[in-house]
Amino acid sequence: MKHDEKDLLERYRQLNAERQRMLLEFAVFLSARKAGVEVPEASDQPPLPIARPATETVVMAIKRLTETYPMLDRRKLFSDTSRYMAQHALEGRPAAEVIDELEVVFASHFERMRDEG
Repeated sequence: MKHDEKDLLERYRQLNAERQRMLLEFAVFLSARKAGVEVPEASDQPPLPIARPATETVVMAIKRLTETYPMLDRRKLFSDTSRYMAQHALEGRPAAEVIDELEVVFASHFERMRDEG
């Protein structure tokens, strides 16, 4: 096992169960990121009507919002989504609060794309 892996495991073990779950969610989020993802072309297509479930993790919300707004450039959203994911996973910010703000971020990016298009 590499030094970084040992360090991460040691830090993981020092966390309580809730923080361990949040760290794992953050790791799943980061590992799902793909370099060189092809960006769909912008269109006049409206966002898809995908309802927000009553209970949803931040990772699930990001996936849902990505599906809701397939016309957005994921690379432009990555900085914002990463920041909010970190606030949740590393700082313990409540998921519902982070998801509310992510909804606004995605909608704002969509409006800006439409205005520029």
